[in-house]
Amino acid sequence: MVREEVTGSTRTLQWKCLESRVDSKRLYYGRFILSPLMKGQANTIGIAMRRALLGEIEGTCITRAKSEKVPHEYSTIVGIEESVREILINLKEIVLRSNLYGVRDASIFVRGPRYVTAQDIISPPSVEIVDTTQHIANLTEPIDLCIGLQIKRDRGYRINPTNNSQDGSYPIDAVSMPIRNANHSIHSYGNGNEKQEILFLEIWTNGSLTPQEALYEASRNLIDLFIPFLHVEEEGIRFEENKKGLLYPLLPFKMDSLI
Repeated sequence: MVREEVTGSTRTLQWKCLESRVDSKRLYYGRFILSPLMKGQANTIGIAMRRALLGEIEGTCITRAKSEKVPHEYSTIVGIEESVREILINLKEIVLRSNLYGVRDASIFVRGPRYVTAQDIISPPSVEIVDTTQHIANLTEPIDLCIGLQIKRDRGYRINPTNNSQDGSYPIDAVSMPIRNANHSIHSYGNGNEKQEILFLEIWTNGSLTPQEALYEASRNLIDLFIPFLHVEEEGIRFEENKKGLLYPLLPFKMDSLI
């Protein structure tokens, strides 16, 4: 069915969402196509899009937790079922959605006995908790749990050192990767010089953004990376031949660039 629609179309590229579903609060899925493409173009775009989706999309996460009553990361606290290390791992799994830049503060102030979930996080208005049911700790006795948090928007995965802090502040490995997975596949049709391709893209996200939003952001990031090449002629870059007959650019040079 897709093949018939593309065969009768013009060379104008078009994209379409074939499937979109929400498997859970922390798992969104989308399937898209781009066509018609000339032979080889689908692979070029597919590889670039997959790399941009997995490495260039920003996400928001908790990067640090602080509690003055905690002597070290591997300690246990009477009245709390989980160890401090387990609580830090649970905080690492909290999925957040925001457009903030820089570091923001958040906190948890609860009294047991009770289950502590992401819903108990007091966060800035610009930060949205995707799944408020995410587990943090289980208080089995009437004690207070007070944790200060730092929230940051970044990209990729950053491993923080686990050195114990004197003030009860502990870094959390930052998983700023809203894309859980991304795949691409190619369908070819036609013969000889008339051969064309259809690019299929599959995107899974953690719920902090939809697959369509991820597709838009990845495309925008790729375009931004190539914009400087569009201004080569405008900036008056001259090419000069070296001894081997190869051309290399003579870029504008400023002394203050070395300072």
